Amino acid sequence: MEQNKRFIAPGGWFSMYYPAAWSEFEDGEGSFLFYNPEVWNGNFRISAFRGNSAYAEQNLLSEFKSNPTAKRLKVGNWECAYSLEDFEEQGASYTTHHWVTGRGDMAIECSFTVKKGAAYDAALQVISSVEIRNPEQKYPAELIPVRLWEIWQIDEAYAQMEHEVKERFKVDFQGSEEDVPHLQQLVQVADWSRKKRDNWIALGIVLCVIWANEVDGYEWRTLVDGNREAPVLQSLETGELIDPLKLVWSKVKAGEPVDLEQIYAAMPSL
Repeated sequence: MEQNKRFIAPGGWFSMYYPAAWSEFEDGEGSFLFYNPEVWNGNFRISAFRGNSAYAEQNLLSEFKSNPTAKRLKVGNWECAYSLEDFEEQGASYTTHHWVTGRGDMAIECSFTVKKGAAYDAALQVISSVEIRNPEQKYPAELIPVRLWEIWQIDEAYAQMEHEVKERFKVDFQGSEEDVPHLQQLVQVADWSRKKRDNWIALGIVLCVIWANEVDGYEWRTLVDGNREAPVLQSLETGELIDPLKLVWSKVKAGEPVDLEQIYAAMPSL
């Protein structure tokens, strides 16, 4: 689909395409929220739930039973229970369109909230693109726009290393190249074992954060490769990837010395 972004849910449950102008935003647990932050034209939410082998059909029947306004509607290849609800908020009128669908052991619920009377075709296109991924199938590795899931991981890694450096060395941490020697000092005094895998990966992530701050033309992506779902940095010009996992942890795993200044100096530049 042209002019669209691809989303793969954490855990690889399902995939879909959504408009390029939309971005992912924080929502309730297990629910994924998308909308255009520049020109708001609706909030799209999608959730997925797994149960027994007939869970989707049971959920669909339950929706018809509990919601007398729901009607059967086909959206793409999906048989849906569709309903809508009008409401007012701060003097404005809105409509929430709601779809319940799914297949086999997975039930899917989607909603699209727009100003009353506004088009909701964009939501229908997104729902039509949804695919349930087979947990038994090996899919090719994919790069997708960085998800909130990985943004949280990046932020957590940065906060951890910032705290460690400030606490141990009583210096500011700015996320710049000048911080790399302090991170190397941290490696020397922290004496982390190979069991501290997350700490080593966090160091790789922070090196990438510093690189992205210092060098133009790089953006974060989410790499989905089998069971691995991780943030990577990509050059917008060449497509080249910098994988935080390989920067530091790969050396630790191989029993090699870790020289962060040397690693950073060897990172690709435009």
